[in-house]
Amino acid sequence: MAESINTGPREWDAATYDRVSDPQFSWGMEVLERLELDGDETALDAGCGSGRVTAELLRRLPDGRLTAVDGSEAMIAKAKERLGDATSYLVADLAELEVGEPVDLIFSTATFHWIPDHDRLFEHLHAALRPGGRLVAQCGGEGNVAEHARVIASVAARPEFVPHLEQMTGIWNFAAPDTTEKRLLAAGFSAARCWLEPKPVTPERPLEFTSTVTLGPLLAQLPEGLRRPFAEAILAESEEPLTLDYVRLNIEARA
Repeated sequence: MAESINTGPREWDAATYDRVSDPQFSWGMEVLERLELDGDETALDAGCGSGRVTAELLRRLPDGRLTAVDGSEAMIAKAKERLGDATSYLVADLAELEVGEPVDLIFSTATFHWIPDHDRLFEHLHAALRPGGRLVAQCGGEGNVAEHARVIASVAARPEFVPHLEQMTGIWNFAAPDTTEKRLLAAGFSAARCWLEPKPVTPERPLEFTSTVTLGPLLAQLPEGLRRPFAEAILAESEEPLTLDYVRLNIEARA
């Protein structure tokens, strides 16, 4: 049986991600713009990454408290460089999240599609919210980077790569809106609304972007000498300029 590559948090090249993640930052800002806040909420950024969007959320909570959570120690370290003592930090698998005190808001962008078990994820997020608290999130959804995934599968089947990757599957968990709503309600949320939004991206530095943002779990399975050739082969088999057909899953739910 094939084993999922994506079985839990992994380490990231946080410095490179911080440099190439303009699309993720832009999407995060769009989610923030529709988020109504009083400014005194206790909030948790679930999957803070390098802290770019976290910093913008913090500015909207002048009288509140914010905890930045990520499964990657490197990402938390990068977020600390940006935010200093302005927030609290927690290195944790979101599917195993536990907090000392329930919060008013859980905010998340560009994270949930890296988590295989959404049922368990939503159960733990619901437990971390006070009654009436909100979950506002966005991640990759059904149909996300479909052509990129096809090319990845094609290149991974080549003789030089297949011995390292043939037993591996499941890089991402791109869920549908109706499935996600059902999971949220089953996890205990009283209301849930989800929808998809196309967001195509043409990266300025495609090799750097894909190596860091989309191919990380696969590259980690390869010997170091095959990592760059694998990423280059992905780009060579893709149309130029590389355009990734991102589809974002928007999530709004109330505990």
